[in-house]
Parts: sequence; C-alpha cells; structure tokens
Amino acid sequence: MEETVKAKPPDVQALKQNEKKWTPTLMKAGWSAFPNIIIEKQRALGLDAMDMNILLHLVQYWWLEENVPHPSVATIAEAIGVTPRAIQKRVTALQAAGLITREERRHSKFGSQTNLYRFDGLIAACKPFAEEKVAAAKKKAEEDKARVKRKKPKLVVNNDTPGS
Repeated sequence: MEETVKAKPPDVQALKQNEKKWTPTLMKAGWSAFPNIIIEKQRALGLDAMDMNILLHLVQYWWLEENVPHPSVATIAEAIGVTPRAIQKRVTALQAAGLITREERRHSKFGSQTNLYRFDGLIAACKPFAEEKVAAAKKKAEEDKARVKRKKPKLVVNNDTPGS
C-alpha cells in the first residue's frame, strides 16, 4: 500500500523554515510579515529609522486586513524607548506624507480609545517600486533562460552526405 504524503500549506512550510532560522522559541513568541520592498526603498519613501521602527511596531498588531492595528502611543513609545510625544510627532509626519492614516476614536470629550492605523498610503507608494522589482526579476529570468538556450551546442549530423 502506498502512503500518500500531504504537502504542508505554504504558510506552515514558511513557519518551519523561519523556525530553522530563528528557533522555534522565538517564532512561538510571535512574528510579523513585512514586505521587503518597504525596507529596500525606505529612503525613497522618505522613511527614517524612527519611522521604520514605528511601522514595524504597528505591523506586529495587524494580522487580518479588517482588524487594523490600534496600539497606544504609550505602548509604542515604551517599546522603542522614546517619549510618547516623539511617537505622536512621527505619526503626524507619516500621516502628513500620506503613508498612514490615523483614525482617532473619541468616545467623549474627555477620553478616547486608542487610534486605528491604516497603511493604504504606504501600500500605494510602494506598489510602483514592487512592480518595477517584479518586472526586473521577470526580465532577468527570461534573459537567463535565453542565455542557457544560446549556450547549448547544436549537434548537426548530416546523414545525406556520403562519407559522413
């Protein structure tokens, strides 16, 4: 009897690979997905180290598209090691640059819940960079494939010529 081996879903395979890199203990403590293009193009996007740190911190709270992150400014500040006011200033700058949207959730004139943060602007700003990178990778793959084809020797045997 043949045993059928079921392939693991890609996310499970990726987790196992990440456990090999980072150890199961670190991965069990939590992990976040963050597009490489944001890291690679942070300068072009006008992001400094503090901005990147804030974005990474926000992303760790964003698991489902519809459940946008909403950590408190104090939580972010404590994790990064700066004042809440420093976080407020950088979030305001990120919002002014159109990279994030901060939605205040006031429930009375004397208090509020934590802000909601959305990344639509950042995603839109990164999309051209991502498309360019994907197109370049596709072009390189096509060039590599064409180069391999050119390198293959063509063996020509002419059986019609006498004495060959």
